[in-house]
Amino acid sequence: MTVIVSAFYKFVAISDCENLQSQMRDVLQAHAIKGTVLIASEGINATVSGTQNAIEGLHAWLSSDARFASLTDKRSSAPDHPFQRLKVKIKPEIVTFGAPEGDPSRHVGRYVAPSDWNDLINNPDVIVVDTRNTYEVSIGTFPGAIDPGTHAFSEFPEYVEKQLAHAKDKPIAMFCTGGIRCEKASAYLLSQGFSDVYHLEGGILKYLEVVPPAESLWQGECFVFDDRVALEHGVKPGKHTRCNECGDPIAQNSAGLDLSESLLCAKCRSKS
Repeated sequence: MTVIVSAFYKFVAISDCENLQSQMRDVLQAHAIKGTVLIASEGINATVSGTQNAIEGLHAWLSSDARFASLTDKRSSAPDHPFQRLKVKIKPEIVTFGAPEGDPSRHVGRYVAPSDWNDLINNPDVIVVDTRNTYEVSIGTFPGAIDPGTHAFSEFPEYVEKQLAHAKDKPIAMFCTGGIRCEKASAYLLSQGFSDVYHLEGGILKYLEVVPPAESLWQGECFVFDDRVALEHGVKPGKHTRCNECGDPIAQNSAGLDLSESLLCAKCRSKS
């Protein structure tokens, strides 16, 4: 069975989180959709999987709500559900950041379409920042991109304060998996006095979907938070698995990796 994986988010004011949670759960269950949906007063963030008809039905329902009428998603396929169950949760934020200044409803940086991204990051005057966590960066990124060395997105404001504050007058281009983190990061940078801020529209997933491999600057694979672990060009499943101990990605052809035993990364193997 082939399923469609749909990743989407929208920063929009939601005053009826509990009601939306109940309605969303009913719709998803009716379509036998699995995955995770996060709802907060600032918006919605989801990655779900189901049949083609189920995903189309979900988005038809979403588009009937004016708050989500302009919502677009990133789609890929998988041989089976990459999620074990359905979760629809209410959270303080749809992506944990911890800095209220990062409010995309007030202002955001300039969206850059995947087709225009190469020209932007090839400009030597542009500082390119990968807003993802270091374990994600380790298996793939854009050439020359800065790895902030974070282990959680909530650490990003500290990185900006300590490592990026000197560049407030420089063009900053940011990217992340699906667009949500770099959109929130762009709002935060603007609130801190940065004046020339850009972010990749639709994130790495949209870039891998629409930019031909021959033209792509992406190097490696893109980590995703589901059972597929990583995706490559064409948003096809990649060649990474996950460490059973810490959850970090491991290349399936890693030297010394014994697929018949419990899968551990080099760091965890050294501790055992």
